[in-house]
Amino acid sequence: MKITFYKYQGTGNDFVIVDNRYNDYSSLTEKQVKKICDRRFGVGADGLMMLGLKDGYDFEMIYFNADGNESSMCGNGGRCLTMFAYDMGIHKSTYKFIAVDGEHLAEIDLNKKVRLKMKDVNAVDEHASYAVLNTGSPHFVKFAANVKEVDVVESGREIRYSKEFKQHGINVNFVENINEDTIFVRTYERGVEDETYSCGTGVTACALVSAHNARGFNRVEVQTPGGHLSVEFDKMDEERFENIWLCGPATFVFEGTIAI
Repeated sequence: MKITFYKYQGTGNDFVIVDNRYNDYSSLTEKQVKKICDRRFGVGADGLMMLGLKDGYDFEMIYFNADGNESSMCGNGGRCLTMFAYDMGIHKSTYKFIAVDGEHLAEIDLNKKVRLKMKDVNAVDEHASYAVLNTGSPHFVKFAANVKEVDVVESGREIRYSKEFKQHGINVNFVENINEDTIFVRTYERGVEDETYSCGTGVTACALVSAHNARGFNRVEVQTPGGHLSVEFDKMDEERFENIWLCGPATFVFEGTIAI
């Protein structure tokens, strides 16, 4: 089978995207997805997404991790798929699409940055040295004095495969406060099993935990190894967050074909 694909990236978090609105690629197997995402023997990506059709929505988002398994929500992926939908001729002032964690809204501004509305968060499991929360995917958030010096792969893997999280896996984020409204984040992603340049749901989780206003509107600027994102949200109380928007660039890289 020959597959036409499109490569997109959002702050270095890169994806292979296929247009599956006519079910051309629904038969792709876990092994085939893994090969496509392989950086030496395939196209190379942190994940693969399919643009599909769904009644009542502008499109459907199906997301696979680089290991070939269908995964939970990917924030940067959702932003890139929205830009792909626009490039494929689906033009809306506000997009409404369905993903594995439910309904999402998205917008593309005049600077071609994509704003993606994330799911509300109603629980934060706070511990002495870390927090755990789900922003569409499960995240472990730990603050560090100098994030650039952290061995993210070794430390992240240790937490991800610890007894508490091994069964279902968890994404691990290391966060440094830069100033009152800016943080620096590095993330170890399950499914990729490595550090990624950026993780949208991880950035969102870190921003919520780092809220500078005790209640009401917050905007947190986030630096990642792949670039800059921002997260806007309303903090209702210590565990509840609503109107969460992940904002940043989503860029077309190249188009190609691969035989599988």
